[in-house]
Amino acid sequence: MKLVEYLFRKVIPLFIGALAFFAFVIILVDLMMNLWNYISNGVSGLTVMHIMLLYLPKCVWYATPIAILFSVSYSLSDLYASNELVAIFASGVSLVKFTFPLLVFAFFLSGALFLFDDKVVVPTYAKKTSMQESVLNKEKTDNNNNIVVIGENGNIVYKADFYDDEAEKLFTVFIVVRNEDKSFRCVVRADSAHWDGDEGHWILSNALQYDMGDGGELETKVVDMEIVGRLIEPPATFRKNVVSVETVNSADAKVYIEHLQRAGLPFAEALSLYHKKFAFPFIVFIVVFLSIGLSGKSRKNVMLISLASCISSSVLFYITQMITMLLAKFGAISPFMGAWFPVFLFIAIAVVVLRYART
Repeated sequence: MKLVEYLFRKVIPLFIGALAFFAFVIILVDLMMNLWNYISNGVSGLTVMHIMLLYLPKCVWYATPIAILFSVSYSLSDLYASNELVAIFASGVSLVKFTFPLLVFAFFLSGALFLFDDKVVVPTYAKKTSMQESVLNKEKTDNNNNIVVIGENGNIVYKADFYDDEAEKLFTVFIVVRNEDKSFRCVVRADSAHWDGDEGHWILSNALQYDMGDGGELETKVVDMEIVGRLIEPPATFRKNVVSVETVNSADAKVYIEHLQRAGLPFAEALSLYHKKFAFPFIVFIVVFLSIGLSGKSRKNVMLISLASCISSSVLFYITQMITMLLAKFGAISPFMGAWFPVFLFIAIAVVVLRYART
């Protein structure tokens, strides 16, 4: 227990210091990139500070893997350089046994990082982006025109000239309804449609239904209520903005992917990004695993070696995940493997590195 306490007394202060340093660097880079825009738009210092404060959780999320890798790698390398680990090994304690508490800590930190991203980073980063666009006069509208939306697995196709997001209203609407075998059933035309949140479907105004008669001619009739009850695509579907799975929480991302699947639209990229939300936090566990195996490779320049190892390992992981995510996007591998393969690969590499580590 004394060894565990001693180990964490060395790692935790370094981790906190490195986290603060790397997060500060990321904030500083963002500030420098937008500083001229802030000045030219006359944004006050308090507003800029508020924006940076909203960006802080995202910076902490970015900095955590690098900070934990640096703190563990430096601490263990320093213990090697000072021969303290030699004494520990001589007492019968192996490297795996000595560092196992760090692996447990990293595993739970990975889970905490996911929850932190889902509950804190996503909403604060959305507020930061919205506020920054507002003060820089880059506000976007969710209104949309010339919309085509596929719903109900392709059985219903909406076409509208314009969507007013504030009023949740569609103008000049055409709705093509198909049977389960994708054969034509009818066309509905309406001057407008507004969303009824209580009923959960669109209410049509001045609507007519055109059916194909037995003689092959179109017949006009009042719209069937059964069809109206099927017009359940939510207003968000008609907005101009495209949902990015990376910028919403896991619950909203799941709803969006279900919409893509229901509409028969491509969803491989979105699904791989959804899996990435769960896979990426495990980089914390991986980098600790790697740093345990890589530590002790040199007794000189411990600081430089630790920085080099943490940066190169992180970059290599990011590049690998970028490649697998592209493969998943184009269907070469499954969305699950696109997100999780780098995790499995680097855990295997860490096991091999640890196998040949100095003990």
